[in-house]
Amino acid sequence: MTAAPSPLLPVYAPPEQVFVRGEGVYLYAKTGERYLDFIAGIAVNAFGHAHPKLVAALTEQAGKLWHLSNMFRIEGQERLAAKYVASSFADVVFFTNSGTEAIEGALKMARKYHSANGQPERIDIIGFQGAFHGRSYAAINAAGNPAYIDGFGPRLPGFVNLPFGDHEALKAALGPTTAAVIIEPVQGEGGCRAVPDHCLRALREACDAVGALLIFDEVQCGAGRTGKMWAHEWAGVTPDIMAVAKGVGGGFPLGAFLATREAAKGMVRGTHGTTFGGNPLAMAVGNAAFDMLADPAFLAHANDMANHLGQALEGLKDRHKGYVLDVRGKGLLRGLQLAVDPKPVQALARGRKLLVGVAGDNCVRLAPPLVLEAGHVSEAVAILDAALTEAKAAA
Repeated sequence: MTAAPSPLLPVYAPPEQVFVRGEGVYLYAKTGERYLDFIAGIAVNAFGHAHPKLVAALTEQAGKLWHLSNMFRIEGQERLAAKYVASSFADVVFFTNSGTEAIEGALKMARKYHSANGQPERIDIIGFQGAFHGRSYAAINAAGNPAYIDGFGPRLPGFVNLPFGDHEALKAALGPTTAAVIIEPVQGEGGCRAVPDHCLRALREACDAVGALLIFDEVQCGAGRTGKMWAHEWAGVTPDIMAVAKGVGGGFPLGAFLATREAAKGMVRGTHGTTFGGNPLAMAVGNAAFDMLADPAFLAHANDMANHLGQALEGLKDRHKGYVLDVRGKGLLRGLQLAVDPKPVQALARGRKLLVGVAGDNCVRLAPPLVLEAGHVSEAVAILDAALTEAKAAA
């Protein structure tokens, strides 16, 4: 007898494991098996699973108030927005449920800014190959990946996609119809590629020269993932608008877009909205998560673990020359670029109770919880070493 088809839309192909509980950096399957989690819900569970402070914040709020909508003031929004503003370039914050919604709002804001300045023709959003900005129509057009665009009708006008790192192409594309440039300081889906600091500084100068806004997508690389609160801090440069999500909620759906007051000048009453964004539950968890992220000792620990992981991955590269081509990324968003498809290595690692992701350009993606310890790094690297050895032997 064949099994009945799943009632779920078949857009995913998950493995057989069913996880029922998490604690710290480990997940526990229905079978009782324990797995070391080095993908953390795709860089979401920054504090691991079921962190006591986040559980307490959510539980307390759940007994008080779940939802109001933005028809009414939500106190937690004021508190968390003030924290974001104090820790960044921004003057104003809009809360969303996801990174995709944060990107959508950021793109709308950029175009509205120019319209408010009497230049409605400035609609072009320049993005880069290998980017991932979410799954909405605007987001997939901003990234330009054919795998996500094909079959969904004509491409939206006003989106320009350039090769990653091609400075001359960028200079040629910037002009009087450019609204903004959008870029991830560290690409996630695109192969864990970090944009060099000097390139981010040059990008800021290029946007200023033509009056275009600069949008940083820190949905994956923000929230302490690179060892600073926001990834662009390493370059000493600031954007006009920034989208964040994933780690800022520590596992609870939460996103936001942040902006200078100047960039936000066109977003007046009625131009944007959300029913669930910034709800009391999300704000309770978001405030608790931010307070942990803002602790200098927490970020210092994340930096220590990032250095430890980076050195260990370089060792893997040396031991598997010609098979591991590069160690990429920044902080605790790392990629092992392989000479072959990384999915067999991912499966072999999972068989040894280590969970990792894959990304573009043949990368094994590592985005562990920021609370990991040196022993977890050693455990993960030993499993990856064995998985790489077995994959090479089977090739």
